[in-house]
This record gives sequence, structure tokens and C-alpha cells, in this order.
Amino acid sequence: MILSGEGDARAWLKSLSEWTPEARERLEDLAALLMAENDVQNLVSDASLADLWVRHYADSAQLLKHVPRETSSPWLDLGTGAGFPGLVIAILRPECRVEMVESRTRRIDWLQRVCDTLALENAIVHGARLEAVETHKVAAISARAFAPLPKLLDLSARFSTEETIWLLPKGRSARQELHELKGWNHLFHVEQSLTDADSGVIVGTLKGRKGKKA
Repeated sequence: MILSGEGDARAWLKSLSEWTPEARERLEDLAALLMAENDVQNLVSDASLADLWVRHYADSAQLLKHVPRETSSPWLDLGTGAGFPGLVIAILRPECRVEMVESRTRRIDWLQRVCDTLALENAIVHGARLEAVETHKVAAISARAFAPLPKLLDLSARFSTEETIWLLPKGRSARQELHELKGWNHLFHVEQSLTDADSGVIVGTLKGRKGKKA
């Protein structure tokens, strides 16, 4: 199934077990905040705002199907930028601690303002480069257009256990990046994106570097 428009995206989101009136209200408020802020700083492309519920909301929320509700916190989102998928995950799963890593000052300010305005008490903003974030183990790691797969793993494997679920939207490069990945023991595979017929999401777990003893 590929979501073909805003109507499809809204209907799909409403079908999620995470959908609540509170989530709907926060997503609507986030849309208004994003459109206003995009006139001040270029958070997302202007063209994508016309398809916000597909390009950003459903594209983020599709990751939830790979992380059971009973999975423990926290969820670490790398290079959150405008807030996707981190803010959407935090809205739809208020019981889950969502940590968003972002190093750009204006994006950090934006993320914190949104968390305060929407009262997202479960959302934490790490305003720093990933290298400066203290190592701690997490239940899920997501990264949307953060870095090529080898560099991403080099930077973030220290947050992972063998049970950590990785969720990496990679667009059209997903299969190629996974095919070319060397030096890691993993159980990654590519899932079809719900929002783009040509895009994939790398999903799975990471056991560690090849040849490295536990």
C-alpha cells in the first residue's frame, strides 16, 4: 500500500492504535506552527507543506509499526531537524520518552518551542552534535537523512544493544546502502515505504562490529 494523498494519509493515521483526539489536536497544532516557522527559517521545503500529512506525518508514523507499544523507552532520533520523525513519535506515543538530537541552533530553538507549546513532556531535545551526547542505551534509534549508513553506525552504535530496533528511512538508496554495508553483524532488511513507491526503510537490529568480541 502506498499512500497517495493527504486524504489517504489522514485515514491511515486514524487507523493507528496510537490515534487519539489529543494526538490529532497536537498534530494540527504542529502543522500550524510549522507553516508559520517555515516563513522564518527553511525547516522543510515549501512544496512538502502541501502534502504535510503524507510527506512528514505518515512518513514518520510508519516507523511505529516496527516498534511494539510494550517496547521500553527511550527512543533516540538522530538529526531531528524540523522534528521528523521525533515530534510525530512523541505525539503519537506520549508514554514513550523520545530523545531528539539536533546540533543547529535555530532548529534546537524550534524543537524546544514546539515541545513547550504542545506540552510534550515525554520529548527531550539534545542540543548538541551526536558525538557530544553521553552514551546511554536506548530501545529504538531512528534517523531520517542523517548520514550514509556506515557513518551513521560508526557514530551511533554506542547507543545500541542487540535488542535495539533501528529504523532508518533511506529513500531510494536503502537497498544499495544495505547491500554495500561491510564490517557489521546485523539483522537489517529493507521495508517498503508507505509514502513513496521508490523508497525504503532499513529496519532491524545490530549485533556489533565483525570480529569484535562482546
